[in-house]
Amino acid sequence: MIKTHSKIILLTLSIFLIFGCAGKVERMGADEVKDLSGKWNDTDSRLVSEEMVRDVLNRPWLTRFETKMGRPPAVIIGKVRNKSHEHINVATFVNDIEGELINSGVVDFVASRDERNEIREERKDMDINASENSRKEMGEEMGADFMLKGTFSTILDTDGKQQIRFYQVDLNLINLANNRKVWQGQKKIKKFVTKASARR
Repeated sequence: MIKTHSKIILLTLSIFLIFGCAGKVERMGADEVKDLSGKWNDTDSRLVSEEMVRDVLNRPWLTRFETKMGRPPAVIIGKVRNKSHEHINVATFVNDIEGELINSGVVDFVASRDERNEIREERKDMDINASENSRKEMGEEMGADFMLKGTFSTILDTDGKQQIRFYQVDLNLINLANNRKVWQGQKKIKKFVTKASARR
């Protein structure tokens, strides 16, 4: 009986400790800025992508292309490489850039290689199973005129509990017909971080 009573007390204490140590969750607005670690975050991704897209759409290459071809340019995003010292979710940044470009209505946007392969499989299936008036023909894809590529780089300067985190994002827009770079964008972010213990 004493053993059973002790087990109940231990179980009750364990449950209390588990729930008593649970963290607090507070909802935030998606655009609300809150830096915790000083590392690259969602705010950096959004602000850099917005500024880069504003810059690329206000440069001479766009007017020159539209004047020559009589239509908006078709753009595709190539590889954006993370050469920094920390893990950066490049996919989120690429999605931010892609969304800004598509929603601008100024350029046409071509699906990525993986997306194109999936769509081609769907068209093959349509060719067999869809009705004549609803199926989509092969060989009607839009080719891209320009590819956007880039890199993330960082410099970390640490002294005891203090850090300076320097981020540099470089993007290049390349003409796929002749490999000529028609635009280069660069954005730098510098953060001064003081921590209880200096960590990477």
